Amino acid sequence: FAVTGPSRYDSQVAVFGKEMQKVLLDQRLFLVGAGAIGCEMLKNWALMGVGCGEEGHVHITDMDRIEKSNLSRQFLFRNNHINHFKSTTAAEAANEMNPDLNITAYQEKVSVETEDIFGDNFYDKLTGVCTALDNVEARLYMDQRCLFYRLPMLESGTLGTKGNTQVVVPHLTENYGATRDPPEKSIPVCTLKNFPNQIQHTLQWARDVFEGIFKQNAEDVNSYLKATDYAQSLAGQQNTKVETVKSIQRTLVDERPVSFEDCVVWARNKFEAEFSNNILQLLHNFPEDQVTSSGAKFWSGSKRCPISLSFDLDSTCEDAAMRNHFDFIVATANLRASMYGIKGRTDEDYFRKILQDVIVPDFNPSDGVKIAANEEEAKEEQGGMGNPDDECDEILNSLPKPSELAGFKLDPIDFDKDVDEHMLFVTACSNLRALNYSIPTEDTHRSRAIAGKIIPAIATTTALVTGLVCLELYKIVGTARKELAVDALKNGFINLAVPFITMSEPTPPTKTKCILKGKEWNWTAWDSLDVNLGDITLAQFVEHFKTEYNLDVSMLSQGVSILYSFFANRKKVEERMKMPMSKIITSITKKEFPANQLFIVMELITNDLDTDEEVEIPYVKFRFR
Repeated sequence: FAVTGPSRYDSQVAVFGKEMQKVLLDQRLFLVGAGAIGCEMLKNWALMGVGCGEEGHVHITDMDRIEKSNLSRQFLFRNNHINHFKSTTAAEAANEMNPDLNITAYQEKVSVETEDIFGDNFYDKLTGVCTALDNVEARLYMDQRCLFYRLPMLESGTLGTKGNTQVVVPHLTENYGATRDPPEKSIPVCTLKNFPNQIQHTLQWARDVFEGIFKQNAEDVNSYLKATDYAQSLAGQQNTKVETVKSIQRTLVDERPVSFEDCVVWARNKFEAEFSNNILQLLHNFPEDQVTSSGAKFWSGSKRCPISLSFDLDSTCEDAAMRNHFDFIVATANLRASMYGIKGRTDEDYFRKILQDVIVPDFNPSDGVKIAANEEEAKEEQGGMGNPDDECDEILNSLPKPSELAGFKLDPIDFDKDVDEHMLFVTACSNLRALNYSIPTEDTHRSRAIAGKIIPAIATTTALVTGLVCLELYKIVGTARKELAVDALKNGFINLAVPFITMSEPTPPTKTKCILKGKEWNWTAWDSLDVNLGDITLAQFVEHFKTEYNLDVSMLSQGVSILYSFFANRKKVEERMKMPMSKIITSITKKEFPANQLFIVMELITNDLDTDEEVEIPYVKFRFR
């Protein structure tokens, strides 16, 4: 395969030949994510010629916009691109590198909600998928899509100097979701609530406070205002229903602001409750000189004895270079105002004027308050409630009826580490909590990294990982001269800090054995029984399994709906037997199929017609259009 003629792909042609280069040019790939790995991958593909042929195409999606912090590691972006969509900007930059690249950019996330865009007719035209994602949930979703459409998936990720690549090929390797990493160890509840000893603990606590007062409370109120029978909707949460209705009462009635001044007063009282009163109550329950049953000091080891804070608007924190007291009031008041649709403000003179007139109620610790000293007591506290129904009903009856508040709703706030106002609250709240427990404080930048669990991406790790992925892409594209085998593929694990790099052969998929038509069939997660007979009736469907597979269908379901079973009402079965399969499903679910949906997934319980033994088979992929 001598190099002939001037071509930007001559080097690849010299190594792999013209045929393989043609296949590369005609690849139709879906790149999910346009961050650090996504940018590097798209650059590689543009230079390799992926999707640059007449039949080739690259689809790229990312719902995020470019931020200034991205510029240090996402090299397709420049200063003038800030606030532009990542996917669109990356596509334009790649097109500049190779004008022949056929590329379409989307700003949608991949999920069940976007299957009207990324549906059957979309995946049907692809030759593969490459993920450049930053979360496991989206990876698992894409893994299921690739399983269903039998598409190869190139997966990779980085964590600082560490990186990994995984190649997934239909029928040759196990899918991404076949093996899972163990879940991250969570911080015990009692440590977060009463005994923090690290800044990570106070930041997580501040995040939880944010979620509770600015998101959960608003969502609970909105649910109450929308529900026709809210008491019934609470039936499944016996342990939390009283606290839920109490928060609705506070948010909707007792503490509902009518002006921004009310929000400032509420923020000041919130400061007193969290950083003074609650600490005084804790010290009342567990005094500084408290000893355990074994005679050891209670406040020892990881348990730090707290101190209450006195509010001081002029207080400054040298470690964090922040005015935590003032910052907490400003952030809390503005977020609360935003939740209620009230216009906020940040000028210091206004806050000083309001705060000097706020009367904070005196606090006296109570004797009957139970505080969990360890994880076991915390669990007992959660499960040890009596019958809450009477108290719950009493509070609900005292609330204004939803009809009296027609059109009113709150605006729940989702925490976003990239929104400065959100991080100001979380940082100030965390630092005040840290001051309670004599934990070193952190500034907003460092808190953002810890709260968002950010480990900065390193360009060299990204480049190495994407290079390894592209080597696997060459193998998948392959040539007619060599059939792809699992021992040719490699998963990579690297750590540039050590340095360490190892390549391992992917694990083959797990097999399930069954006897079908008298022969043994070992099927895997990649397999399904495909029925491509159009939108046939239920009777024809059942008959197809009898004649084609010698199986008697005893039960047939789609999602949570049972379409047919041997014990169902005879009259209903006879009626459904004459109906097309899609009509049966729409008559049960009361929902029409999206226009771009081609397949229906169904689960069957079947028995062999000769032996009457149950036969375990994969799902059925029924093409009705």
